Amino acid sequence: MSAVDQITDFETLLFFEKQPSALPLYESFARQLYERFSDTKRRVQKTQITFFNRHVFACVSFQRVKRKAQLPDPYLVVTLGMPFPLDSERVAVQSEPYPRRWTVHIVIGSVSEIDDELFSWISDAYSFAQTK
Repeated sequence: MSAVDQITDFETLLFFEKQPSALPLYESFARQLYERFSDTKRRVQKTQITFFNRHVFACVSFQRVKRKAQLPDPYLVVTLGMPFPLDSERVAVQSEPYPRRWTVHIVIGSVSEIDDELFSWISDAYSFAQTK
């Protein structure tokens, strides 16, 4: 099965079973991700979908990174492993769990937010994962 075929496979549909309105956000995100990083692999887990090359560089989830009232409906949280913090209002939360390794959470509420700026950060996270 190709990466694009995996976008809406059975595991993915189960992941979105409780929040089906967020599936179009994921589909747009995953299509663009696979177009730009064709060697990406993914793992569907109970609480997140993980994308990796040599190491994990991005995840999508429904993690509560803001108060419920501040979250759009529908929403996805894109989590990136970065070599530096991001200075952007789009960042909901970020932390430095290890020296020079940042975990950055970005809330996506519409397909228009899956844009070049987001993918420039994903590119940085992808490159960073290659060097670990």
